[in-house]
Amino acid sequence: MASVYKSLSKSDNPASKEDALSTGPKNRQRVLILSSRGITYRHRHLLNDLYSLLPHSRKDAKLDTKSKLYQLNELADLYNCNNVLFFEARKGKDLYIWMSKPPNGPTVKFHLQNLHTMEELHFTGNCLKGSRPVLSFDATFDNAPHLKLIKELLTQTFGVPKGARKTKPFVDHVMAFTVADNKVWTRVYQINETEAGKTSAIPEQGLPMPSATEVTTSAKGKKDSETKLNLVEIGPRFVLTPIIIQEGSFGGPIIYENKEFVSPNQVRREVRVARSAKYNNRAEATIERKAKKGDLGLTTSGGRTKEIDELDEKMLFA
Repeated sequence: MASVYKSLSKSDNPASKEDALSTGPKNRQRVLILSSRGITYRHRHLLNDLYSLLPHSRKDAKLDTKSKLYQLNELADLYNCNNVLFFEARKGKDLYIWMSKPPNGPTVKFHLQNLHTMEELHFTGNCLKGSRPVLSFDATFDNAPHLKLIKELLTQTFGVPKGARKTKPFVDHVMAFTVADNKVWTRVYQINETEAGKTSAIPEQGLPMPSATEVTTSAKGKKDSETKLNLVEIGPRFVLTPIIIQEGSFGGPIIYENKEFVSPNQVRREVRVARSAKYNNRAEATIERKAKKGDLGLTTSGGRTKEIDELDEKMLFA
């Protein structure tokens, strides 16, 4: 009864209504993270790293199908999630990431390359689990319409809203997204604070924060001290290559397609064709050499060339 009375008193209080109107609608984002069958241990470690960095996410079991991806919309509705991050593994080698906004879309399909997890990198940086990140985007995202859409999806997927589930009131790391060579390069850094005149026990790694400024703090009986901010890389790091953008959630017409993308299957096929071409050239050269020596009346035996003897047993009893 106490909870009912409290809720009714808040609804009747005009001050609480004014506060709600002044604050505006809350940013409610929840991310569903899951994978398909056939992922490797490195893919699974990346999924766990992202799950630990995103306190507003929910991890689910593996999806049995790779063709009926529209079932992910039902799963997102079941778990009350409005963002889906789906890891699709192909042939135990290639990893594709689907980023969608159910139930109406859009959906972006990425090809993930140059994957390095936290366990592989062994960086000295660290951040508080459950803290909120600062999202840093390159200015190139504002130059093309499809990059603007990708930026918005990345913001709503990796941006942890204030007061979300399992979050802590701290902002101590940065997620940087940079566009280079028509690919999205992702890095994660810790915001490290160092007092002036003291050397940090953690060696500096990565690039200095471009917007870092020296913060001056003062206290009674103490001189003004300057605090320097720098970035220490945490991990993971990976590169995303956009392939297609669909209008709906895991379906609908394709509104963008990357014409420069080459499938890794095609790359492997070209390598096999190049190797087979070398073998075919050597085999044809061997056949031509034997035919030419046969026309000249020569034969090869043990790597030596000799003339054909008409009284030889091979010629008489051939």
